[in-house]
Amino acid sequence: MTNTELLAPYSAGPLGLLPNRVVMAPMTRARAADDGTPLPVVADHYAQRAGAGLIVTEGIWPSSRGQSGWRYPGLETAAHIEGWRRVTDAVHAAGGRIYAQLMHGGRNGHPLARIDGDLPLAPSAVTPPGHAHGPDGTKPDYVAPREMTRDDIRTAVEDFVAAARNAVDAGFDGVELHGANSYLIHQFLADNTNLRDDEYGKGSIADRIRFAVEVVRAVADAIGAERLGLRLSPGNPQFGMAEADPGPVYRALLAEIDGLGLAYLHLTDNDRYPALADLRPRWHGLLIGNVGENGDPTTREAGEAVLASGLADLVSYGRAFISNPDLPARLATGAPLQEIDHAHLYTNGARGYTDYPFLERELVASGQTSTST
Repeated sequence: MTNTELLAPYSAGPLGLLPNRVVMAPMTRARAADDGTPLPVVADHYAQRAGAGLIVTEGIWPSSRGQSGWRYPGLETAAHIEGWRRVTDAVHAAGGRIYAQLMHGGRNGHPLARIDGDLPLAPSAVTPPGHAHGPDGTKPDYVAPREMTRDDIRTAVEDFVAAARNAVDAGFDGVELHGANSYLIHQFLADNTNLRDDEYGKGSIADRIRFAVEVVRAVADAIGAERLGLRLSPGNPQFGMAEADPGPVYRALLAEIDGLGLAYLHLTDNDRYPALADLRPRWHGLLIGNVGENGDPTTREAGEAVLASGLADLVSYGRAFISNPDLPARLATGAPLQEIDHAHLYTNGARGYTDYPFLERELVASGQTSTST
């Protein structure tokens, strides 16, 4: 191991030869039209960050039944597909690779924050803490969701499949299923959000992992397992999630899907459960690790430490990519990272989204010249 491996080219199995091992993690930014079509500025945003080894988009709802926030993007209609095709064309023209993250909000939603105006759907009618992103900057408190029927569950699986096919039509290199951070797949896995007494419920670990396994298998069958990744965050307490003993659940889940030949597993680590250490030996494919301060690395050293540990093959960076479109170059040169414009994280325009300077522009503006190391 040398200290350049994070930034050196890497042969990543189904992903191909990557320019580096830095992955841009998915981050909600709410830059879609009211109907969920990504705005033109979204193409600029992701193309600016094409220096990452792999980009994973913000969470995209597979159908309006899974929408969790206003002006969150979708992948359900012809307009959505065309909007995302502009994004993938821009990223590919810049030499990048990009996966679409499909995110069904589950209980994390509100009628005012959804195109269909319906109650959110969830494994059980358990109200989450917090609020949704509503129209015109409103933040309505989450409400009690409607418990999903078996027909709802079948429809949700079908929605994921349809959206995955739409992602391929839109030119994405692949799809990541969002099974983390309190969204629908995670809600089926967790003790306190899945109170069902049927075959998708709390009766056994096999019941609680059933929905996740069905979605993964169905999408893999539809687009090819080599185009499919899965993100998990065992033990993450976001939005009131509580998993008393996540280890057995996630070990059982991996036992069911490890042999499918997925493109990758994307794991978020935290101090409640050492997911990477426990699950890496149980996963025989490519693994992306998201670790560090608050579960999100911001330094080159943090990424290199993950690789040196052998617990991950690639490292995903989240917040650091928001304000540093050229993050791999900054990690390579040791240049300082720019601060995030928190006031414009979700304001639906270019400000705080595509207006962060690149390193070369900063150096020119300050009268410095760039040096290489």
